[in-house]
Amino acid sequence: MSGGEQKPERYYVGVDVGTGSVRAALVDQSGVLLAFADQPIKKWEPQFNHHEQSSEDIWAACCVVTKKVVQGIDLNQIRGLGFDATCSLVVLDKQFHPLPVNQEGDSHRNVIMWLDHRAVSQVNRINETKHSVLQYVGGVMSVEMQAPKLLWLKENLRETCWDKAGHFFDLPFLSWKATGVTARSLCSLVCKWTYSAEKGWDDSFWKMIGLEDFVADNYSKIGNQVLPPGASLGNGLTPEAARDLGLLPGIAVAASLIDAHAGGLGVIGADVRGHGLVCEGQPVTSRLAVICGTSSCHMGISKDPIFVPGVWGPYFSAMVPGFWLNEGGQSVTGKLIDHMVQGHAAFPELQVKATARCQSIYAYLNSHLDLIKKAQPVGFLTVDLHVWPDFHGNRSPLADLTLKGMVTGLKLSQDLDDLAILYLATVQAIALGTRFIIEAMEAAGHSISTLFLCGGLSKNPLFVQMHADITGMPVVLSQEVESVLVGAAILGACASGDFASVQEAMAKMSKVGKVVFPRLQDKKYYDKKYQVFLKLVEHQKEYLAIMNDD
Repeated sequence: MSGGEQKPERYYVGVDVGTGSVRAALVDQSGVLLAFADQPIKKWEPQFNHHEQSSEDIWAACCVVTKKVVQGIDLNQIRGLGFDATCSLVVLDKQFHPLPVNQEGDSHRNVIMWLDHRAVSQVNRINETKHSVLQYVGGVMSVEMQAPKLLWLKENLRETCWDKAGHFFDLPFLSWKATGVTARSLCSLVCKWTYSAEKGWDDSFWKMIGLEDFVADNYSKIGNQVLPPGASLGNGLTPEAARDLGLLPGIAVAASLIDAHAGGLGVIGADVRGHGLVCEGQPVTSRLAVICGTSSCHMGISKDPIFVPGVWGPYFSAMVPGFWLNEGGQSVTGKLIDHMVQGHAAFPELQVKATARCQSIYAYLNSHLDLIKKAQPVGFLTVDLHVWPDFHGNRSPLADLTLKGMVTGLKLSQDLDDLAILYLATVQAIALGTRFIIEAMEAAGHSISTLFLCGGLSKNPLFVQMHADITGMPVVLSQEVESVLVGAAILGACASGDFASVQEAMAKMSKVGKVVFPRLQDKKYYDKKYQVFLKLVEHQKEYLAIMNDD
């Protein structure tokens, strides 16, 4: 090749299915986002704690956004496609048609969402077994995992759903839709279905919990062919899927990741040289990826398995090949902030004032806090207002879905100042919860020095600064704020063969954008806030014990 010639640019498409929307991005070999599109998806809540979606609606949204991001691009330059998604449960019959997951018999609603808590009775019975597989989910299985949801379907929708089912996927079923290959991703099976990367399925567990049906058919309904994330599936994109997505047939399609894990992949391997970070001279295991959107997920990796009570894992090769993964989490953190702000009496006034300034409500609240803090640090405004954030139960490290949210220090006033301070206290509570998880992980053997944040909440500077101040650790933000989509694109890049490994793709496609350091002069204040935070849950447990005492 002559010196004047250049290799044609190579592109990858990443598709991310979140709780409320599908997003796609066109990403180049260096991890730069060249195009972005999003599309809302439908959600149903037929009754309290029942949350449902439609796999057909989700696939249609994937097609819309993918076509948008490849407009004007030479399709021959698109080398790979990667999907990530929330780990919701998708039910199809033997002919791959949707089946209802609801009492109404509406087969269009064939997805039980990850945040659905209908299977409380079932998960309690599963945890009572004390089966050995539970040690890989922090000792206690979450109601958000797949086994309790499957048991609920068998016990409640036997005729309309269970007996007709041919395939139970999670939402990364999109790789099957794209290729026709039913192989499952190691990531989701290990993290949400109790599969072991080393031993496979444990027959005794499924028999013990009353789902021996899967053992009898050699796990064909839930997956007996398993591939690592980033592995190329079949012959790539089928002609039908290519037409739907606006791509060329045969493009490499990768085995998928759960959305939080894609975010971890998109940030945790970044080159940090020249940013003054202690983790520069430390192994990648010193980094904690925090993916913060509708919920927050805390992804830490280790060379050897570490068992952390109340924290999911260890899962082998579930995110970064060759490393064990522990996953802490806080349910519905983004939704909690919305709930607290939108439910306040001053919310209509906030909307009017934010609109008048052409700001988001959160940008306005951040500026309002700066206005009312006067000479003190903004975090000190909550000296007498404290929030316990588990309005949807505690995922980590207490693993107690019966816990409720708490607010102490309320006054009779309900003006905009009160709303702003309540918002601040809620953000601080989420950061305090992150500190709680980190301390549990470090007590078990992790050594964490730096946080790598991504997701929608990482775009909020107050959220980021509070995480730095309260944990006492620097926070790294990616050059590309849509790190989850970069993670999905990394999968496609690996499937294409353009990179020799996931680690190589991570190193070349993940880049540091900004570093936020903790304000160490405020450490004493946040240590006190943390002591109060821990007291809140102690008191809640005490009064629950009193009320439940016969």
